[in-house]
This record gives sequence, C-alpha cells and structure tokens, in this order.
Amino acid sequence: MKILRRLFIGLGVVLALFLLAIWIVLPPVNVPLSMLSNFFPGFFDPPRVDDAIVSARLKVPNGYQVTLFAVGVKDARVLRVTDTNHVLVASPGTGRVLILYSDGNGDGRSDGYDVVLEGLNGPNGLDLYEGFLYVAEEDGIGRVPFDGRQTSGEYEVLVEGLPAGGNHWKKTLRIGPDGLMYVAVGSSCNVCEENDVRRGAILQYQLDGSGETLFATGLRNSAGFDWSPEDGQLYATDNGRDLLGDDFPPCELNRIRAGGFYGWPYANGDRVRDPDLGSGKDTVIADSIPPVFDFPAHNAPLGIVFLRSPIHRSYMAGSAVVALHGSWNRSRKDGYKVVSLHWDANGIIAQDFLTGFLLDDDVIGRPAEVAEDHQGNIYVSDDFANAVYRVSRTDAAL
Repeated sequence: MKILRRLFIGLGVVLALFLLAIWIVLPPVNVPLSMLSNFFPGFFDPPRVDDAIVSARLKVPNGYQVTLFAVGVKDARVLRVTDTNHVLVASPGTGRVLILYSDGNGDGRSDGYDVVLEGLNGPNGLDLYEGFLYVAEEDGIGRVPFDGRQTSGEYEVLVEGLPAGGNHWKKTLRIGPDGLMYVAVGSSCNVCEENDVRRGAILQYQLDGSGETLFATGLRNSAGFDWSPEDGQLYATDNGRDLLGDDFPPCELNRIRAGGFYGWPYANGDRVRDPDLGSGKDTVIADSIPPVFDFPAHNAPLGIVFLRSPIHRSYMAGSAVVALHGSWNRSRKDGYKVVSLHWDANGIIAQDFLTGFLLDDDVIGRPAEVAEDHQGNIYVSDDFANAVYRVSRTDAAL
C-alpha cells in the first residue's frame, strides 16, 4: 500500500507540474492554480468558505436568501432530496454517499450528517425510487433498499462493465417519469471517435439493469438532465469541447429524444463542422439535432433541475436552474455560477440566479449540482470548496 501511495503521489506531482506548465506557456488555457485541489487532494488547500464569506460574496435575486447549508463535504457532487427533505450527496472522490439532515432548528444549516454508503467506485449518479437508492458508479450501477434515512439489506449490483476512466468518467443517473433508468456516460476524450459506442451517450435500462439501450448519442458530456413538468420533455446539459479558443464552441442545452444524434464529435453548436473530425461528415452533421439553447463557451453546465414547488410559480414558472461549473480552457475565467432558464414565445433566456463564486478572476467555488426539496428550497453542491449551499424564499409574494 505504501508503494502504491508513493506512486500515486509521484504521478500526481508530475501531472500538477504539467498543468502548471500549460498554465504558464499557453495563456488561453487558464487553469487556476487553486483549482488543482480538485485533482490532487492533500497537495492544495480548497478555498475557505464560511457564513461571512457567503454573506459577502454570494448574491441571489430579490425574494431569496442563500446560506451555507453544510461545509466540509469533500468532493460534493450530485444531490438528491428525500421525501422528508434530507439531502443525499454523492462524493465520488471518497467513494461515499452521505446524507445531510434537514434544517430542523431553522438556523439555515444541516442538523448533521451520516454516511449512507461507502467503499464505492466513484459514486456520482443518485436517484430514489420506490424504496430503493440507485447509484451510478464509475463502472457500474447498483441499488440498495433505503427508508429515507438509512439503507438496509445488501447492495445489489445491477450493471457491470460500464466504460470507465478517461476525461469524463463520472456517470449521472435518473429514473424517468416512465419508470425507466437513464444513465449519462461522458466521452473519454476532448474530441475523438470512441471505441465504445456507449461513451458520449445517454443509456436507458429497466430498473433491474436489464435491457440496455443506446437512448441518445453525440453528447460529449451530458452530466445533468431532467424532465420538464411543463412539456414532459427530457432536457440535458452538454459540455462543448476545448482548445478552439475562448468563445467557441458553446456549451449546450439539448432536448433529448429517443434515437437522437446530437453532433459530437463531428459538429459543435448548431451543426458547425469540427475542425479535427468533421471533414467528410456533412451528411451526418446535417442529420444531427442542434441544441435548443447555447451557454457561453467553456462555462461547463452540469446539474439541472426544473423547479416544481408552487412557491416559485409566480416568479419562475416553468423555469430550470443550472449549475455552471466554470471554465478552465479560457484566457479569462467565466461561468462559476447558477443560472435560471426561462421558456417564452421567443425561446429560452438565461438569468443569473446564484453568483459571486467568481470575482475579479478570484474563484471561491464551483457549482456542480442543483436540487429542490419539497418546500421549494434549492440546494447547490460545490466540489471545489467542499460545501453545499441552500437558496430559500424570503418573500412568497414574488
């Protein structure tokens, strides 16, 4: 174990020096030095966040307030809320799933936490359905009976052999309104033709893990997806490729349909031919489905949730909130916030919802996921500052 640990540390140092060299030699590839804590835990300290910093830096629209719901939640990624408003957090870097207990005393903070599952292989995707907690690990899917606070019985492996490793190894899992299981599998690379057709795709399964179907393809890294309660359609975020400049290609919101192909790796944005792999693919590109909305390039949209609580209806009817993880491949940082998306007769518009993680090129957090509880509170995970924030209404008249 000591030899393996030393080898891992050595490789980590080499990679850190490589990223540092890129940051120095290639200005358009702006890798914040402090962000290296995401990749090399123990070598770089994450940013410090506390109530004072949250109050001073983070901003929300009128009628809302933001509080630091939990801190010290290492590698906080996907969130799911139980029927009793406890918050489950996937921590892929530690192999754990945690439960953050709801704020019973009204101080804005979680009343504590427990470990629900541990010893997993990069757990990221979570969902709750008919008494089970479903988990997407790096290379498979499992489930365990769950009563809303703790598990019972054995963890059952449903799917093995999902493609692991590569640039986008985390899997996202949701149970759809149709009672089927959907799993997003990101690409192994920046841009390439994959050997495994399940990469850069959304897969569909029966709840027992059988019946694997390639549901939609050409999706480089659709780390977040949800069904709109307004039109019943499935919408997924997607991260555009890197190394084509500051402002191209856009990141995307796609309306997903069964059998749809969404362009990657041959096209970017609205069917713009990729300079590396698009040559000779004109027919494939022409037949691809363009995004319904463009996020700015390199903003890295991850989690998305459509707001369902009636408390939001008068202000944000039919809207979704999206976590923008923030740029690394850009000469000046961008993203690092949560936006709300609003549908109207002219299409989709975005508005700032939770900002302040980026100020004058200083980053204190990277939103990764969003979730809503049954009281209309919105939770935001931050895998950079190892924190979870809560945005709640202060004026129900808005």
